[in-house]
Amino acid sequence: MERRDWSLKALNELIRVDSLESSERADALVRWHEEYLGQNRIEDFDLELADLKRLEELFFKNITFLKEFKETTQEELKQTQKLRKFLNH
Repeated sequence: MERRDWSLKALNELIRVDSLESSERADALVRWHEEYLGQNRIEDFDLELADLKRLEELFFKNITFLKEFKETTQEELKQTQKLRKFLNH
């Protein structure tokens, strides 16, 4: 039962994180990963099939989000560096 409660808590937290704005969401996803997958594996989750599918959907949706967020952040950093370089000359 303890593992099931932990699994449901992780799922509910991921659902909450998924509703946040971009920068908050990215930070919250890092914290979620550290808390629920830092010392555990995905196989450690004890969920019913419907909940497991929801976790899978959110997990992969947020991996895609993080990839896009990383690319956007890198592009913004490049633009900032170009602007700084321009202003310094």
